[in-house]
Order: sequence, then C-alpha cells, then structure tokens
Amino acid sequence: MSVPFHVLEGVVLFGHVGCSAAFLATCAERGIGVVLLDERGRFKARVEGPVNGNVLLRREQYRRSDDKEGCFHLAKRFVQAKLHNSIVVLQHYARDYPELRDELSQTIDALRSAISMASLVDSLYELRGVEGDSAHRYFSTFGRLLRVPDSNGLFGGRSRRPPRDPVNAALSLFYSLLSRELVTACESFGLDPQLGYLHACRPGRMSLALDLIEELRAPYVDRFVLTLFNRGQIDRGDFVVDAEGGYSFSGRALKKVLGLWQQRKQEEIIHPFLSQKISMGLIPFVQAQLLARFLRGDLDDYPALMWR
Repeated sequence: MSVPFHVLEGVVLFGHVGCSAAFLATCAERGIGVVLLDERGRFKARVEGPVNGNVLLRREQYRRSDDKEGCFHLAKRFVQAKLHNSIVVLQHYARDYPELRDELSQTIDALRSAISMASLVDSLYELRGVEGDSAHRYFSTFGRLLRVPDSNGLFGGRSRRPPRDPVNAALSLFYSLLSRELVTACESFGLDPQLGYLHACRPGRMSLALDLIEELRAPYVDRFVLTLFNRGQIDRGDFVVDAEGGYSFSGRALKKVLGLWQQRKQEEIIHPFLSQKISMGLIPFVQAQLLARFLRGDLDDYPALMWR
C-alpha cells in the first residue's frame, strides 16, 4: 500500500523490518519519528530530525525540576490523576458485573484513600510509595476483570522484562507504543521528554513521557487490553513463548491488534478540561501542550486528564 507522508504522525517498525536511508531522511525532514521495537515491543531506537525545542520553555522545565516545591506539585498531579482514572475504570466494571461489585468496591475505597494520602505526603519518596502500593492493589484485582470462559494462565499479576503471560505481553506492548507517542508529543511542543518530575532522571530514560503516561494507563491502555480479551478479539493462541518464558504476539496477531489500536485512537471523547470533542489519538498531544502552557505561565495549574 502507499501512504502519503502528510498523514503520518509516526512510524513504528516491529522486529525484523527495515527501511531505506532515503525514507529515514524524508521522515526526519518532515518531523515524523521512526521508532524501532523488537518482537516483544521493547524499545530499541528512535530516528528523528533536528530538535526544534523552545529554549525558554525548556529552561523553565529545568528550573521547575530543580525547585523542590514545583517538582513535587507536578508529581502529585500525575499520581492523583492516575489514581482517579484507575477508580473510573474499576467503577465501569463494577457496574457491568454486579458479582464483582463488593470486591472491586474494596479496591476502589483503597484507591480513594490513596488519593487523600497523596495530597498529605511531604516527599517524592513517600509519593512514589503511595503510587507503588496503589498499583499493586489495582493489579491484584485486575485478573478478575477478564470475563472469558477460561482465564487460567492469562494473567498472574503484573510482570515485565519479560512479560510472563498474555495479558502482561499486551499491556507492555501498548504501554510502549503510548510512551513513544508521548515522547513525540513532548518534542512537538518544545518539551524535553527526558526531564520528568515524578520519575527520576536517568541517562536514556524518557522520564517526562513516563510521568504523562501514568494518568493515561488505566483508561487508555488497560481498558483497551481487557476489551480485546473479553470480546474474544485475541486469546492465548495469539501469543508465542520464547526460551526465557516471555510472551509476545505472533506476527499474525500483531498485525491484527495494531489495526485495533488505530481504531481505538480514532474514538472520540469530550476532553474534561477543554470541553471539546477530540480523538483518543490526540490525547497525548493535548496533555503535552497543556503542560507546556502551564510551564510558560499561560495556565495557573497543570490540568491532568481526569477521566469521566
């Protein structure tokens, strides 16, 4: 097939897929990022053109990171939004499956308490502890949301590097894809994707993209993955296992789920802050733009995405 360059946001190459130097050069000239992932969806490399960041914006981004209070304030925003959106997802399944209501209500109450704790802690260390404990509690009930005839072996708790079951393999893949889109979004609005607030800065780590993905994980990826399994669009037969016991999509299944991922990105929501209808695929760019506007002083606070 032929696709015109002007409709491309980015290109992702999975596994043993190549492209010409001329193609890479043209993508770089047009600001189209090219990302290389291995067969499991793990990030390997990224090709991009010159960085066109706003130096004044980045200076403020760095200054805010060095300011203990300013850094802590943004980190709280990311965590509180993550907890809120996790609650919204669980409430959705509690409504649809009354037999799970009592069990999910306990997790929802725990996450609500975590939101209160996140507003009271005094350090990033404590805040990260609240976030980590809440994630563990959330995923302890996650397997119950799989409504398939035989869910044994599909999900045994969150595992990474390598993912130890089909659900973890799907989560890891789509978290990786979303994080790459957030990197592109940050760069599009002049932000440095490596300088975060909740996640510590390390060489090669896209900490700001990891900050932003926290508020999007549950509604954007988790619910999508659960839908894939619950609707029978994928099952354990769509995965292969390597010598290390790591799961990944088969080639045929990967092509299928990427198509479904693109359909997901075309769905529309009313953005809770902008009160405008936008496609799901624009959410990473909208949030990066709102963060940039806050850092420039155009907004009084960063409006993290609070799902409805």
